[in-house]
Amino acid sequence: MSAAGRDPEAGDSGPDAAGFVLAGGQSSRMGRDKALLPFAGQPLVAHALSTLRQAGLTASIAGASSSFAGLAPVVEDAQPGLGPLSGICATLASTSAHHAVFLPVDLPLLPASLISFLLRHAQTTGRAVTLPSVNGFAQTFPAVLDRAVLPLLQTELGAGRSGCFSAFQAAAAIRREPMSVVAAELLAQAGQALHPGGLPASCWFFNVNTPEDFERAIAVLQLV
Repeated sequence: MSAAGRDPEAGDSGPDAAGFVLAGGQSSRMGRDKALLPFAGQPLVAHALSTLRQAGLTASIAGASSSFAGLAPVVEDAQPGLGPLSGICATLASTSAHHAVFLPVDLPLLPASLISFLLRHAQTTGRAVTLPSVNGFAQTFPAVLDRAVLPLLQTELGAGRSGCFSAFQAAAAIRREPMSVVAAELLAQAGQALHPGGLPASCWFFNVNTPEDFERAIAVLQLV
């Protein structure tokens, strides 16, 4: 399903970009589908969709089953079980947007303002892969990808290399350009990306994989 259409709840980013929540994981460490865990009054998948919409993007779900279709348009993965890179490839093949922004369902503390900045940065620099970093380490998500990297990512996936970060690196290398990596702390210091609850950038990328992670994320949110 194409996600190029406008979402009535989205801002004014224009048809150049579309946002996608990656929600096709197995949630093996959580013991249940983490996309449906209640967070801040709504399931994690709905929370992630809201974050994309706050960033001014259309919001669709990538790599998941049609059971989420009541929440947003769904791009189903033609090769389920191969991980998020497969869902990313399916999504890039389905959308006509020039840039696709990918946000995993399990990063509930990430502010929409960071996504907005990364997208503007990608549009300005023309880089095919734009990622944030924290504490000096590049993060795999959220990722802003130029749709032109699709065949390069498909090559990586077809060769059995399903890691997203390494695939992004390989795509950038083949294009003979570095990935654009933006330090989240510097954006926060400059006031260009801020969490509405005042969480520092070091907390934004807290990943919810286990029940303990989920409880910790809720506890952190209750402190703001």
